Amino acid sequence: MRVKHSKRPTGDSEAITRVLRRVVAENARDHIWGYAFAIGCLLIMAATTGFTAWIMETVINEAFANKRGDVVVLVCVSLFAAFVLRGLATYGQAVTLSSIGNNIVANYKRRLYSHLMALSVGYYHEQRSARLLAKINQNVGGIRDVLNVTVTSIARDLLTLIGLIGVMFSKDWVLSLIIFLVAPMLVLGLRYISKRLRLATREAVEANSRVLGAMQETIQGISIVKAFTMEQELCRKVDATIERAESRANRIARLSERTAPMTDTFAGLAISSVLAYAAFRAIYSDVPPGAFFAFVTALLLAYDPARRLARLQVSLERAAVNAHMLYEILDTVPHQRDHPEARELKLRDATVELRNVHFGYGKEDEILKGVSFRAEGGKTTALVGPSGAGKSTIISLIPRFYDALSGQILIDGQDIAEVTKHSLRNKLAYVSQQPYLFEGSIRDNIRYGRPEATDAEIEEAARLAYAHDFILAQPKGYDTPVGEQGMTLSGGQRQRISIARALVRNAPILLLDEATSALDAESEAAVQKALEEAMSGRTVIVIAHRVSTVVNADKIVVMKDGRVVEEGTHRELAQRNGAYARLHNLSNRPPVLKVFADPV
Repeated sequence: MRVKHSKRPTGDSEAITRVLRRVVAENARDHIWGYAFAIGCLLIMAATTGFTAWIMETVINEAFANKRGDVVVLVCVSLFAAFVLRGLATYGQAVTLSSIGNNIVANYKRRLYSHLMALSVGYYHEQRSARLLAKINQNVGGIRDVLNVTVTSIARDLLTLIGLIGVMFSKDWVLSLIIFLVAPMLVLGLRYISKRLRLATREAVEANSRVLGAMQETIQGISIVKAFTMEQELCRKVDATIERAESRANRIARLSERTAPMTDTFAGLAISSVLAYAAFRAIYSDVPPGAFFAFVTALLLAYDPARRLARLQVSLERAAVNAHMLYEILDTVPHQRDHPEARELKLRDATVELRNVHFGYGKEDEILKGVSFRAEGGKTTALVGPSGAGKSTIISLIPRFYDALSGQILIDGQDIAEVTKHSLRNKLAYVSQQPYLFEGSIRDNIRYGRPEATDAEIEEAARLAYAHDFILAQPKGYDTPVGEQGMTLSGGQRQRISIARALVRNAPILLLDEATSALDAESEAAVQKALEEAMSGRTVIVIAHRVSTVVNADKIVVMKDGRVVEEGTHRELAQRNGAYARLHNLSNRPPVLKVFADPV
């Protein structure tokens, strides 16, 4: 299954502008008053900084040249008030921008989760889940950084620099011109660095996502790692991945920090030139020092905002790359979307029919090659056949985890491609071969089958699944946490809870993908009895490996190489000299049909 992704950044400032416009369009309106307050605080910071430089001429001339104490007191009080005001404004803008940024990150996490829920199973078939999650975790802050960097750079740094430049020109325009003679060279150098940084940032995110993904997979499969003594081999592989990530991180550091020697060299040249010129005028022209000190103060105060503005494009490049990679996920078009005229599925008998269905995963050869059969409503249809025959693929197509390449799947004559997925899946209950439990309590996991189910209904489903007794034996009964992926429970216990989750759903169609495969013999017998009761009155499609299930099924569909080769009841098929009869006659013991059990 192929999914459509957005294009990557083109490598110039247009990419930054495009991302910035999108971020602003999606978030500015929701936070306009917060940003207005933050900008007001930043304006106060810019104004107080400019005032501090401007008043230096008065301080120097009146205190040291004219010796006017009354003016000095007024100036000092003004300076103190300016610094207090600046401190309050700094606090206000920092808290406000942090609050807005945190809200933006939270909103995008919600959007991402909701969007991931809308994507088809085929998307996750192509993606490594650990690396996908790592990439999301690393990039989600890019949206916040784009906005915060832009706001602080324009409202604080740019306005502060403009104010200080105004002070500099008002005090000595000749000195100001000296400063700006070398500025173009600095700008050109920073643009060169920012272009190289964009590619390095993307490579670093990819490398770090591989590291985090490898670690997550190792944690999830730690029992296999230990059982097969894979520690050293995995350490070597992860070490190599970490080394690549470290190399790219070092490259980003080298590129990012190249701005420091460039801006410091510029500042050193500017300040030394100013001092030489000012000293010459003071020595040979007897010019009062006040204007010079005010100019130097403005120049020194202008250094930090100028340095931050010089790094602005570099910072925006990094944030824009992170934001764009996040948008690549959000812009992924779900492969399986409801038809514009899709209607609700309405059931009568809950008959499921496949007509000449063809299917293959991605570019692989076809798994199903014209499969046709009918599962009558209210009856049990068993799918049997060797590994690779396509049994589990059929189970995946009925809930539309994937869409058939051609052919039709009908429920009561309604093509499932023309009904809403939500209404379709609401009529189904599904038990997979590998039971999966979510973080939370046992009760929570059963209730996922039907959120409105009462506690009494949950306990009844557990009884039917022969899970009630072992649940009560847990430390907190139904409120016992199951741990990550249910690891605090045995495989058989997890499967019985999974079956209880399907039973509480009370759906008219039940899909069982070897639902008892993870159980021991005793548990399997108990659950099989429960399933036989649960099957009554429902349309059941089951991948079976127990003889009793095959014998009691209303219809057995025998598959081989993606095709249906035989259909009938156990008695009918056993009397034929076909594939089912040959396999069944090998032994009368239950394990004879285990050959049918492996899913695709």
